[in-house]
Amino acid sequence: MSGMRDRMNRLRGDSSEKVKEKQAEATAFANELQQDPLLEEDEDWLSPVWETFDVKLHKNATGSFLLRKIVYASDFHHGHHVIKELHEAAPGLSAFHPASQTAAEQILFLDLETTGLGVGAGNVPFMIGIGYMSKEHFVIEQTLIRHPAEERAMLIYLAEKLQHYTFLATYNGKAFDWPLVQNRFIMNGLGRKMWEPQHLDFLHPARSVWRNTLVSCKLSHVEEERLGIHREDDVPGSLAPQLYFQYLANGDPAPLEGVFRHNESDMLSLACLAIRFGHLLNGNIDSFIPLPNEPEEMVRTGLWLERMGKNELPYQLYNLAMESDHANPSTLLMLAARDKKAGNWIRAVLLWQKAIIHSSSNFGTAAHEASIELAMYYEHKRKDYETALGYANLAFEHTLNHSTLVRRDTKNRAELEALRNRIARLRRKTEKQIQ
Repeated sequence: MSGMRDRMNRLRGDSSEKVKEKQAEATAFANELQQDPLLEEDEDWLSPVWETFDVKLHKNATGSFLLRKIVYASDFHHGHHVIKELHEAAPGLSAFHPASQTAAEQILFLDLETTGLGVGAGNVPFMIGIGYMSKEHFVIEQTLIRHPAEERAMLIYLAEKLQHYTFLATYNGKAFDWPLVQNRFIMNGLGRKMWEPQHLDFLHPARSVWRNTLVSCKLSHVEEERLGIHREDDVPGSLAPQLYFQYLANGDPAPLEGVFRHNESDMLSLACLAIRFGHLLNGNIDSFIPLPNEPEEMVRTGLWLERMGKNELPYQLYNLAMESDHANPSTLLMLAARDKKAGNWIRAVLLWQKAIIHSSSNFGTAAHEASIELAMYYEHKRKDYETALGYANLAFEHTLNHSTLVRRDTKNRAELEALRNRIARLRRKTEKQIQ
Protein backbone atom coordinates (compact mmCIF):
# COMPACT_ATOMS: atom_id res chain seq x y z
CA MET A 1 0.00 0.00 0.00
CA SER A 2 2.90 2.35 0.76
CA GLY A 3 4.13 1.98 -2.82
CA MET A 4 0.74 3.06 -4.08
CA ARG A 5 0.70 6.01 -1.71
CA ASP A 6 4.07 7.08 -3.14
CA ARG A 7 2.57 6.91 -6.60
CA MET A 8 -0.39 8.97 -5.37
CA ASN A 9 1.97 11.62 -4.04
CA ARG A 10 3.63 11.92 -7.43
CA LEU A 11 0.26 13.11 -8.71
CA ARG A 12 0.64 16.31 -6.69
CA GLY A 13 1.11 19.59 -8.53
CA ASP A 14 -0.98 22.39 -10.02
CA SER A 15 0.65 22.64 -13.45
CA SER A 16 -1.94 22.12 -16.18
CA GLU A 17 0.81 20.59 -18.35
CA LYS A 18 0.93 17.60 -16.02
CA VAL A 19 -2.78 16.76 -16.25
CA LYS A 20 -2.30 14.14 -18.98
CA GLU A 21 0.51 12.50 -17.04
CA LYS A 22 -1.62 12.45 -13.91
CA GLN A 23 -4.55 10.97 -15.83
CA ALA A 24 -2.41 8.18 -17.30
CA GLU A 25 -0.86 7.25 -13.97
CA ALA A 26 -4.19 7.32 -12.12
CA THR A 27 -5.70 4.99 -14.70
CA ALA A 28 -2.68 2.70 -14.75
CA PHE A 29 -2.92 1.62 -11.13
CA ALA A 30 -6.73 1.22 -11.05
CA ASN A 31 -6.42 -2.56 -11.23
CA GLU A 32 -3.83 -2.59 -8.46
CA LEU A 33 -6.21 -0.63 -6.24
CA GLN A 34 -8.94 -3.21 -6.86
CA GLN A 35 -6.66 -6.02 -5.74
CA ASP A 36 -5.14 -4.28 -2.72
CA PRO A 37 -6.13 -6.24 0.45
CA LEU A 38 -5.86 -3.14 2.64
CA LEU A 39 -8.24 -1.14 0.48
CA GLU A 40 -11.30 -3.04 1.67
CA GLU A 41 -10.57 -2.04 5.24
CA ASP A 42 -10.85 1.65 4.29
CA GLU A 43 -13.88 1.38 2.02
CA ASP A 44 -16.44 2.07 4.74
CA TRP A 45 -14.52 4.95 6.26
CA LEU A 46 -15.51 8.39 5.00
CA SER A 47 -13.80 11.61 5.92
CA PRO A 48 -16.09 13.96 7.91
CA VAL A 49 -15.26 16.65 5.33
CA TRP A 50 -17.58 14.94 2.82
CA GLU A 51 -20.54 15.48 5.14
CA THR A 52 -20.02 19.25 5.09
CA PHE A 53 -21.33 19.31 1.53
CA ASP A 54 -23.83 16.44 1.86
CA VAL A 55 -21.82 13.66 0.24
CA LYS A 56 -22.51 10.16 1.51
CA LEU A 57 -21.21 6.66 0.86
CA HIS A 58 -23.43 4.56 -1.38
CA LYS A 59 -23.17 0.80 -1.88
CA ASN A 60 -24.68 -1.62 -4.34
CA ALA A 61 -24.05 -5.26 -5.17
CA THR A 62 -20.96 -4.36 -7.20
CA GLY A 63 -19.21 -2.02 -4.80
CA SER A 64 -19.32 1.50 -3.42
CA PHE A 65 -18.95 5.12 -4.52
CA LEU A 66 -19.95 8.54 -3.23
CA LEU A 67 -23.36 10.09 -3.80
CA ARG A 68 -24.72 13.58 -3.29
CA LYS A 69 -28.45 14.26 -3.70
CA ILE A 70 -30.09 17.70 -3.84
CA VAL A 71 -33.83 18.29 -4.10
CA TYR A 72 -35.29 21.57 -5.38
CA ALA A 73 -38.91 22.59 -4.95
CA SER A 74 -40.86 23.30 -8.14
CA ASP A 75 -41.09 27.01 -7.29
CA PHE A 76 -37.29 27.37 -7.18
CA HIS A 77 -36.07 30.34 -9.26
CA HIS A 78 -32.89 29.95 -11.27
CA GLY A 79 -32.22 33.11 -13.23
CA HIS A 80 -35.24 34.12 -15.28
CA HIS A 81 -37.04 30.80 -14.93
CA VAL A 82 -38.84 28.71 -12.34
CA ILE A 83 -38.31 24.95 -12.31
CA LYS A 84 -42.03 24.16 -12.58
CA GLU A 85 -42.08 25.81 -16.02
CA LEU A 86 -40.49 22.60 -17.29
CA HIS A 87 -43.91 20.90 -17.19
CA GLU A 88 -45.35 23.53 -19.52
CA ALA A 89 -42.31 23.78 -21.78
CA ALA A 90 -41.47 20.07 -22.19
CA PRO A 91 -44.13 19.25 -24.84
CA GLY A 92 -42.49 21.75 -27.19
CA LEU A 93 -39.27 19.73 -27.07
CA SER A 94 -41.06 17.01 -29.05
CA ALA A 95 -39.92 19.00 -32.10
CA PHE A 96 -36.49 17.40 -31.61
CA HIS A 97 -38.13 14.01 -32.16
CA PRO A 98 -41.49 14.59 -33.90
CA ALA A 99 -42.60 10.97 -33.54
CA SER A 100 -42.46 11.22 -29.73
CA GLN A 101 -44.36 13.14 -27.10
CA THR A 102 -42.13 14.78 -24.52
CA ALA A 103 -43.07 15.22 -20.86
CA ALA A 104 -40.93 16.68 -18.10
CA GLU A 105 -40.84 13.37 -16.19
CA GLN A 106 -39.35 11.60 -19.22
CA ILE A 107 -36.25 13.78 -19.46
CA LEU A 108 -32.96 12.89 -17.80
CA PHE A 109 -30.40 15.70 -17.66
CA LEU A 110 -26.77 14.59 -17.80
CA ASP A 111 -23.44 16.35 -17.25
CA LEU A 112 -20.05 14.72 -16.67
CA GLU A 113 -16.85 15.87 -15.01
CA THR A 114 -13.98 13.92 -16.55
CA THR A 115 -10.25 13.40 -16.23
CA GLY A 116 -9.65 14.60 -19.80
CA LEU A 117 -11.23 15.93 -22.96
CA GLY A 118 -11.46 13.04 -25.41
CA VAL A 119 -13.80 10.05 -25.52
CA GLY A 120 -10.99 7.48 -25.64
CA ALA A 121 -10.21 4.77 -23.13
CA GLY A 122 -7.95 6.99 -21.03
CA ASN A 123 -10.68 9.52 -20.20
CA VAL A 124 -12.69 8.61 -17.10
CA PRO A 125 -15.84 10.36 -15.81
CA PHE A 126 -14.95 10.73 -12.14
CA MET A 127 -18.26 12.54 -11.49
CA ILE A 128 -21.63 11.93 -13.14
CA GLY A 129 -24.40 14.46 -12.58
CA ILE A 130 -27.99 13.61 -13.45
CA GLY A 131 -31.17 15.63 -12.95
CA TYR A 132 -34.83 14.74 -13.27
CA MET A 133 -38.33 15.82 -12.29
CA SER A 134 -39.88 13.78 -9.50
CA LYS A 135 -43.47 14.82 -8.84
CA GLU A 136 -43.17 18.49 -7.91
CA HIS A 137 -39.42 18.48 -7.32
CA PHE A 138 -36.29 18.68 -9.40
CA VAL A 139 -33.72 16.16 -8.15
CA ILE A 140 -30.00 16.31 -8.83
CA GLU A 141 -27.83 13.27 -8.09
CA GLN A 142 -24.06 13.43 -8.32
CA THR A 143 -21.87 10.37 -8.09
CA LEU A 144 -18.12 10.44 -7.55
CA ILE A 145 -15.49 7.71 -7.47
CA ARG A 146 -12.74 7.86 -4.87
CA HIS A 147 -10.54 5.74 -7.11
CA PRO A 148 -10.99 4.07 -10.50
CA ALA A 149 -11.95 0.75 -8.92
CA GLU A 150 -15.32 2.28 -7.95
CA GLU A 151 -16.25 3.16 -11.53
CA ARG A 152 -18.14 -0.04 -12.31
CA ALA A 153 -20.44 0.31 -9.30
CA MET A 154 -21.13 3.93 -10.27
CA LEU A 155 -21.94 2.97 -13.88
CA ILE A 156 -24.31 0.23 -12.78
CA TYR A 157 -26.13 2.77 -10.63
CA LEU A 158 -26.40 5.08 -13.65
CA ALA A 159 -27.58 2.25 -15.90
CA GLU A 160 -30.43 1.48 -13.52
CA LYS A 161 -31.51 5.14 -13.57
CA LEU A 162 -31.43 5.36 -17.36
CA GLN A 163 -34.12 2.74 -17.81
CA HIS A 164 -36.78 5.10 -16.41
CA TYR A 165 -36.32 7.84 -19.02
CA THR A 166 -36.78 8.34 -22.75
CA PHE A 167 -34.97 11.62 -23.44
CA LEU A 168 -31.40 12.61 -22.59
CA ALA A 169 -30.81 16.36 -22.21
CA THR A 170 -27.21 17.57 -22.43
CA TYR A 171 -24.99 20.37 -23.66
CA ASN A 172 -22.76 18.81 -26.32
CA GLY A 173 -23.66 15.43 -24.90
CA LYS A 174 -24.41 13.86 -28.25
CA ALA A 175 -20.78 14.27 -29.27
CA PHE A 176 -19.07 13.98 -25.88
CA ASP A 177 -20.95 12.93 -22.73
CA TRP A 178 -23.02 10.06 -24.08
CA PRO A 179 -20.31 8.47 -26.30
CA LEU A 180 -17.97 8.60 -23.31
CA VAL A 181 -20.55 6.91 -21.07
CA GLN A 182 -21.05 4.22 -23.71
CA ASN A 183 -17.30 3.64 -23.90
CA ARG A 184 -17.08 3.31 -20.13
CA PHE A 185 -19.96 0.81 -20.16
CA ILE A 186 -17.96 -1.28 -22.64
CA MET A 187 -14.69 -0.93 -20.71
CA ASN A 188 -16.45 -2.19 -17.59
CA GLY A 189 -18.06 -5.16 -19.33
CA LEU A 190 -21.61 -3.76 -19.26
CA GLY A 191 -22.20 -3.62 -23.01
CA ARG A 192 -22.94 -0.70 -25.31
CA LYS A 193 -26.67 -1.07 -26.00
CA MET A 194 -27.96 -0.81 -22.45
CA TRP A 195 -30.14 2.19 -23.32
CA GLU A 196 -30.82 4.15 -26.50
CA PRO A 197 -31.83 7.72 -25.64
CA GLN A 198 -33.55 10.31 -27.76
CA HIS A 199 -31.15 13.23 -27.51
CA LEU A 200 -31.99 16.78 -26.57
CA ASP A 201 -28.60 18.38 -27.13
CA PHE A 202 -29.04 22.09 -26.43
CA LEU A 203 -25.63 23.11 -27.77
CA HIS A 204 -26.95 22.93 -31.34
CA PRO A 205 -29.89 25.35 -30.94
CA ALA A 206 -27.68 27.60 -28.80
CA ARG A 207 -25.21 27.89 -31.66
CA SER A 208 -27.99 28.38 -34.20
CA VAL A 209 -29.47 31.27 -32.22
CA TRP A 210 -26.47 32.93 -30.51
CA ARG A 211 -23.35 32.17 -32.54
CA ASN A 212 -23.02 35.77 -33.78
CA THR A 213 -24.69 37.67 -30.96
CA LEU A 214 -22.76 36.19 -28.02
CA VAL A 215 -19.01 36.16 -27.57
CA SER A 216 -19.14 32.47 -26.76
CA CYS A 217 -21.69 29.67 -26.74
CA LYS A 218 -20.18 28.04 -23.66
CA LEU A 219 -22.91 27.13 -21.20
CA SER A 220 -21.52 29.47 -18.53
CA HIS A 221 -21.66 32.40 -20.96
CA VAL A 222 -25.10 31.57 -22.38
CA GLU A 223 -26.62 31.27 -18.92
CA GLU A 224 -25.26 34.64 -17.83
CA GLU A 225 -26.17 36.54 -21.01
CA ARG A 226 -29.55 34.97 -21.78
CA LEU A 227 -30.83 33.04 -18.76
CA GLY A 228 -30.13 35.62 -16.05
CA ILE A 229 -27.91 33.21 -14.10
CA HIS A 230 -24.87 34.65 -12.32
CA ARG A 231 -22.58 32.23 -10.54
CA GLU A 232 -20.56 33.31 -7.53
CA ASP A 233 -17.18 31.79 -6.68
CA ASP A 234 -17.64 29.17 -9.39
CA VAL A 235 -14.90 26.64 -10.07
CA PRO A 236 -14.31 26.59 -13.84
CA GLY A 237 -14.98 23.21 -15.40
CA SER A 238 -11.48 23.24 -16.88
CA LEU A 239 -10.05 23.02 -13.34
CA ALA A 240 -12.15 20.01 -12.32
CA PRO A 241 -9.63 17.35 -13.48
CA GLN A 242 -6.78 19.11 -11.69
CA LEU A 243 -8.75 19.31 -8.44
CA TYR A 244 -9.71 15.65 -8.72
CA PHE A 245 -6.08 14.58 -9.19
CA GLN A 246 -5.14 16.76 -6.25
CA TYR A 247 -7.68 14.83 -4.19
CA LEU A 248 -6.22 11.53 -5.42
CA ALA A 249 -2.80 12.73 -4.37
CA ASN A 250 -3.52 13.98 -0.85
CA GLY A 251 -6.93 12.55 0.04
CA ASP A 252 -8.36 15.96 1.03
CA PRO A 253 -11.98 16.22 -0.25
CA ALA A 254 -12.39 19.95 0.48
CA PRO A 255 -11.40 21.29 -2.99
CA LEU A 256 -13.95 18.97 -4.61
CA GLU A 257 -16.85 20.89 -3.05
CA GLY A 258 -16.39 23.51 -5.77
CA VAL A 259 -16.59 20.81 -8.45
CA PHE A 260 -19.86 19.53 -6.98
CA ARG A 261 -21.30 23.05 -6.92
CA HIS A 262 -20.18 23.71 -10.50
CA ASN A 263 -21.79 20.51 -11.75
CA GLU A 264 -24.96 21.29 -9.82
CA SER A 265 -25.18 24.71 -11.48
CA ASP A 266 -24.68 23.09 -14.88
CA MET A 267 -27.62 20.77 -14.22
CA LEU A 268 -29.90 23.65 -13.24
CA SER A 269 -28.84 25.62 -16.29
CA LEU A 270 -29.63 22.65 -18.53
CA ALA A 271 -33.14 22.58 -17.07
CA CYS A 272 -33.51 26.31 -17.77
CA LEU A 273 -32.35 25.86 -21.37
CA ALA A 274 -34.95 23.12 -21.76
CA ILE A 275 -37.56 25.57 -20.47
CA ARG A 276 -36.46 28.37 -22.79
CA PHE A 277 -36.28 26.28 -25.96
CA GLY A 278 -39.47 24.44 -25.01
CA HIS A 279 -41.33 27.75 -24.64
CA LEU A 280 -40.07 28.88 -28.04
CA LEU A 281 -41.12 25.64 -29.72
CA ASN A 282 -44.54 25.85 -28.03
CA GLY A 283 -44.99 29.29 -29.58
CA ASN A 284 -44.94 31.05 -26.21
CA ILE A 285 -42.55 33.74 -27.38
CA ASP A 286 -43.87 36.25 -24.86
CA SER A 287 -43.76 33.84 -21.94
CA PHE A 288 -40.03 33.98 -21.30
CA ILE A 289 -37.75 36.82 -20.30
CA PRO A 290 -36.03 38.50 -21.95
CA LEU A 291 -37.43 38.53 -25.46
CA PRO A 292 -34.57 38.56 -28.00
CA ASN A 293 -33.73 42.23 -28.49
CA GLU A 294 -31.06 42.02 -31.15
CA PRO A 295 -32.38 41.84 -34.73
CA GLU A 296 -29.90 39.15 -35.75
CA GLU A 297 -30.89 37.01 -32.78
CA MET A 298 -34.56 37.45 -33.71
CA VAL A 299 -33.90 36.30 -37.25
CA ARG A 300 -31.69 33.38 -36.21
CA THR A 301 -34.28 32.30 -33.65
CA GLY A 302 -36.96 32.36 -36.33
CA LEU A 303 -34.81 30.40 -38.77
CA TRP A 304 -34.11 27.78 -36.10
CA LEU A 305 -37.85 27.47 -35.36
CA GLU A 306 -38.48 26.87 -39.05
CA ARG A 307 -35.80 24.18 -39.18
CA MET A 308 -37.55 22.55 -36.23
CA GLY A 309 -40.77 22.44 -38.26
CA LYS A 310 -42.45 25.41 -36.55
CA ASN A 311 -43.06 27.43 -39.72
CA GLU A 312 -45.98 29.40 -38.29
CA LEU A 313 -44.11 30.78 -35.28
CA PRO A 314 -41.28 33.06 -36.51
CA TYR A 315 -43.28 35.88 -38.11
CA GLN A 316 -43.49 37.96 -34.93
CA LEU A 317 -39.70 37.77 -34.60
CA TYR A 318 -39.14 38.57 -38.28
CA ASN A 319 -41.41 41.60 -38.11
CA LEU A 320 -39.65 42.88 -34.99
CA ALA A 321 -36.28 42.46 -36.70
CA MET A 322 -37.41 44.21 -39.88
CA GLU A 323 -38.89 47.14 -37.97
CA SER A 324 -35.79 47.62 -35.84
CA ASP A 325 -33.58 50.63 -36.52
CA HIS A 326 -30.58 48.63 -35.31
CA ALA A 327 -30.67 45.79 -37.83
CA ASN A 328 -27.32 45.49 -39.56
CA PRO A 329 -27.16 44.78 -43.31
CA SER A 330 -26.05 41.16 -42.86
CA THR A 331 -29.13 40.46 -40.72
CA LEU A 332 -31.41 42.02 -43.32
CA LEU A 333 -29.70 39.94 -45.99
CA MET A 334 -30.24 36.77 -43.97
CA LEU A 335 -33.94 37.50 -43.59
CA ALA A 336 -34.21 38.40 -47.29
CA ALA A 337 -32.70 35.03 -48.24
CA ARG A 338 -35.39 33.32 -46.19
CA ASP A 339 -38.13 35.37 -47.92
CA LYS A 340 -36.64 34.64 -51.35
CA LYS A 341 -36.73 30.92 -50.64
CA ALA A 342 -40.34 31.21 -49.47
CA GLY A 343 -41.31 33.20 -52.59
CA ASN A 344 -42.07 36.34 -50.59
CA TRP A 345 -40.48 38.62 -53.18
CA ILE A 346 -42.07 41.88 -52.03
CA ARG A 347 -40.49 41.75 -48.59
CA ALA A 348 -37.22 40.32 -49.94
CA VAL A 349 -36.85 43.33 -52.22
CA LEU A 350 -37.59 45.73 -49.36
CA LEU A 351 -34.95 44.02 -47.23
CA TRP A 352 -32.31 44.11 -49.96
CA GLN A 353 -33.00 47.79 -50.52
CA LYS A 354 -32.86 48.46 -46.78
CA ALA A 355 -29.50 46.64 -46.58
CA ILE A 356 -28.08 48.99 -49.20
CA ILE A 357 -29.49 52.10 -47.47
CA HIS A 358 -28.04 51.00 -44.12
CA SER A 359 -24.65 50.59 -45.84
CA SER A 360 -24.60 54.06 -47.42
CA SER A 361 -21.64 55.14 -45.29
CA ASN A 362 -19.78 51.83 -45.67
CA PHE A 363 -20.76 49.78 -48.68
CA GLY A 364 -19.84 46.34 -47.37
CA THR A 365 -20.27 42.73 -48.41
CA ALA A 366 -23.94 42.57 -47.44
CA ALA A 367 -24.84 45.61 -49.56
CA HIS A 368 -22.83 44.16 -52.43
CA GLU A 369 -24.77 40.89 -52.26
CA ALA A 370 -28.04 42.81 -51.98
CA SER A 371 -27.19 44.74 -55.16
CA ILE A 372 -26.58 41.53 -57.08
CA GLU A 373 -29.82 40.00 -55.76
CA LEU A 374 -31.76 43.09 -56.83
CA ALA A 375 -30.12 43.06 -60.26
CA MET A 376 -31.21 39.44 -60.73
CA TYR A 377 -34.72 40.14 -59.41
CA TYR A 378 -35.37 43.10 -61.71
CA GLU A 379 -33.87 41.30 -64.70
CA HIS A 380 -35.61 37.94 -64.36
CA LYS A 381 -38.77 38.65 -62.35
CA ARG A 382 -39.75 42.18 -63.38
CA LYS A 383 -38.03 42.45 -66.78
CA ASP A 384 -37.05 45.95 -65.69
CA TYR A 385 -33.62 45.92 -67.33
CA GLU A 386 -32.80 49.57 -66.65
CA THR A 387 -33.25 49.19 -62.87
CA ALA A 388 -31.38 45.87 -62.98
CA LEU A 389 -28.51 47.59 -64.81
CA GLY A 390 -28.32 50.25 -62.10
CA TYR A 391 -27.89 47.64 -59.36
CA ALA A 392 -25.40 45.64 -61.44
CA ASN A 393 -23.29 48.76 -61.96
CA LEU A 394 -23.44 49.45 -58.21
CA ALA A 395 -22.15 45.94 -57.44
CA PHE A 396 -19.45 46.22 -60.13
CA GLU A 397 -18.23 49.54 -58.75
CA HIS A 398 -17.95 48.07 -55.26
CA THR A 399 -16.06 45.02 -56.50
CA LEU A 400 -13.71 47.14 -58.58
CA ASN A 401 -12.98 49.53 -55.70
CA HIS A 402 -12.49 46.65 -53.30
CA SER A 403 -10.11 44.88 -55.65
CA THR A 404 -7.80 47.89 -55.71
CA LEU A 405 -7.27 47.57 -51.98
CA VAL A 406 -6.65 43.83 -51.82
CA ARG A 407 -4.94 41.27 -53.95
CA ARG A 408 -6.92 40.44 -57.08
CA ASP A 409 -7.27 36.71 -56.56
CA THR A 410 -9.05 34.22 -58.79
CA LYS A 411 -12.37 34.62 -57.01
CA ASN A 412 -12.25 38.41 -57.32
CA ARG A 413 -11.39 38.28 -61.02
CA ALA A 414 -14.18 35.77 -61.65
CA GLU A 415 -16.68 38.00 -59.85
CA LEU A 416 -15.64 41.03 -61.89
CA GLU A 417 -15.93 39.06 -65.11
CA ALA A 418 -19.40 37.78 -64.16
CA LEU A 419 -20.57 41.32 -63.43
CA ARG A 420 -19.12 42.61 -66.72
CA ASN A 421 -21.06 39.95 -68.58
CA ARG A 422 -24.23 40.78 -66.66
CA ILE A 423 -23.86 44.51 -67.37
CA ALA A 424 -23.23 43.88 -71.08
CA ARG A 425 -26.27 41.62 -71.29
CA LEU A 426 -28.48 44.15 -69.49
CA ARG A 427 -27.31 46.93 -71.78
CA ARG A 428 -28.29 44.90 -74.82
CA LYS A 429 -31.67 44.09 -73.27
CA THR A 430 -32.23 47.75 -72.35
CA GLU A 431 -31.42 48.94 -75.86
CA LYS A 432 -33.66 46.29 -77.36
CA GLN A 433 -36.49 47.22 -74.97
CA ILE A 434 -36.21 50.90 -75.97
CA GLN A 435 -36.33 50.06 -79.68
